[in-house]
Amino acid sequence: MPRAHWGCCPWLVILCAYAWGYPEPADLGREDVRNCSINPPYLPVTVVNTTVRLTALRQQLQTQNLSAYIIPDTDAHMSEYLGTADKRHSWITGFTGSAGTAVVTMEKATLWTDSRYWTQAERQMDCNWELHKQVGATPIATWLLTEIPAGGRVGFDPFLLSIDSWNSYDLALQGSDRQLVSITVNLVDLVWGSERPVLPSQPIYALQEAFTGSTWQEKVSDIRSQMQKHSKAPTAVLLSSLDETAWLFNLRSSDIPYNPFFYSYTLLTDSAIRLFANESRFSSETLTYLNSSCTGSMCVQLEDYNQVRDSVQAYASGDVRIWIGTSYTTYGIYEVIPKEKLVTDTYSPVMVTKAVKNSKEQALLKASHVRDAVAVIRYLVWLEKNVPKGTVDEFSGAEMVEKFRGEEEFSSGPSFETISASGLNAALAHYSPTKELNRKLSTDEMYLLDSGGQYWDGTTDITRTVHWGTPSAFQKEAYTRVLIGNIDLSRLVFPAATSGRLMEAFARRALWNVGLNYGHGTGHGIGNFLGVHEWPVGFHSSAIAMDKGMFTSIEPGYYEDGEFGIRIEDVVLVVEAETKYPGTYLTFEVVSLVPYDRNLIDVSLLSPEHLQYLNLYYQTIREKVGPELLRRQLLEEHEWLQQHTEPLSARAPGPASLASLLTASALVILGWSA
Repeated sequence: MPRAHWGCCPWLVILCAYAWGYPEPADLGREDVRNCSINPPYLPVTVVNTTVRLTALRQQLQTQNLSAYIIPDTDAHMSEYLGTADKRHSWITGFTGSAGTAVVTMEKATLWTDSRYWTQAERQMDCNWELHKQVGATPIATWLLTEIPAGGRVGFDPFLLSIDSWNSYDLALQGSDRQLVSITVNLVDLVWGSERPVLPSQPIYALQEAFTGSTWQEKVSDIRSQMQKHSKAPTAVLLSSLDETAWLFNLRSSDIPYNPFFYSYTLLTDSAIRLFANESRFSSETLTYLNSSCTGSMCVQLEDYNQVRDSVQAYASGDVRIWIGTSYTTYGIYEVIPKEKLVTDTYSPVMVTKAVKNSKEQALLKASHVRDAVAVIRYLVWLEKNVPKGTVDEFSGAEMVEKFRGEEEFSSGPSFETISASGLNAALAHYSPTKELNRKLSTDEMYLLDSGGQYWDGTTDITRTVHWGTPSAFQKEAYTRVLIGNIDLSRLVFPAATSGRLMEAFARRALWNVGLNYGHGTGHGIGNFLGVHEWPVGFHSSAIAMDKGMFTSIEPGYYEDGEFGIRIEDVVLVVEAETKYPGTYLTFEVVSLVPYDRNLIDVSLLSPEHLQYLNLYYQTIREKVGPELLRRQLLEEHEWLQQHTEPLSARAPGPASLASLLTASALVILGWSA
């Protein structure tokens, strides 16, 4: 699934989104779909009336002696997906897009968002709101300097600003006689009042041992060992990202959409373990699992979630040094730790350690991808039978693939909102249909499915693009070049510790050669029943170097505005490569196991090496998925699999001898063992 920020902190949206550039719409200067200059104003029926909400918020500004208030699109953990109680920017503006910062002064209310959401914002916001077609702290701060007088105070919730975002605002306002004011009580929450959704209360549970790579005690010991070896000798590690605590203790819940996380922090010291969460959500069995009744160094002491700031501040008053990852620690925690007692890295040791899966975790993730392939293949077979009848639309299709996944063993729901896009809608990289707004699937158009599942043993994410009719020559060329990019990166052999950003161009080269490109990232990390976009692995500029045991997606694409979209996404595992000469080299092993659309492949564009790779991949799919289909008596799906994994040749997609194509070099390329 392509993401501007791949699940990273929202402050990195600008950094990542414009790495290759969101294509700016040609009508950048077009008029707003709203007409607020007439009385009464013309507004789309989809707008939300925010007059009462803004009036109440401005009363809070007066009470706090503020000139402006910043409302980011984040939660206290820099999560990619927000729980309903954290969608403050949506509630105050009426705009439901996932990226946008609102700023309210006594006279104006403004929303800042990128080009993906301009039309949506205009259709959802009333005339109280101005839309600014920019993103980032710098343009917002520049605007604030023109709108609020000298001596003005700009308020913000410190738990909703990353350290970098706070630094950006602070730097822009320095010397301007305008002050940033940290207010720990969120003013939107005060206005929202009893209408604000209640915080989750579902149980927080421990994963069965069969689905974990290590015990929580082993993980704690490993992180403490890293603390001891660190040159700055930290006495504690503070964990702020929700997946860090979930991973460390092998705990899961359902506070965040599509992610099995729960609201929490952890302060792991050299002699104690403090977990900040709602204790009432733990069963007696889970409390016993955590050794919560004792006080030793391997006993987890539960503290109230809302006390984390005070507890960290109290701990920081001693002779201590606290190790944090600055990407996910908010200013609300950062500001109470004396700077001389901070040990900072971009990512915490838990975030980096979690990125490398051990052998058991690798086996678990591979197993989840076999079952996920069964679900996707069942869906593709269903589509081939039903799309010609004219009975399938984008939304019903999305529901069906989720149904098939839900029938798989260990299923725990989708890993993100399914992108089910037909024809021109597929040209929108982040499009998702609704029950009210969708298109029929047609044999005359391309169809893009980007979807994934959460399973107790792993998280999946796969994209396939298909055409059931006669694609144009350009569509076939574009698809084949995207496929070539996928193959070229997947079969790459590279030195250990190489950064993903240095390899990313291999996925684009076949497109670049003919003047084509795509405007999103090429890949992101993926977790073991954790986040579908697991930071900090991938091919973006802020990713850590590739290491054996990491999983990442590879997902090049091409989008013809107003016509069609193509994306081919596989999840791969970083493995050792066999090379002619000694050295430490790595390559990728593909773990996604669904064949590509033969109808869209122009074999004349493929080199012998590409064909060799594809045929070995298809043989692997047969070996891994075929037996599972037969075991479950899915005979129609098995026949479909056999047909769609027939060997390809340069002459035609006919019955070429597969054996002649299975060379030793191809085995190295893909890396699968029987």
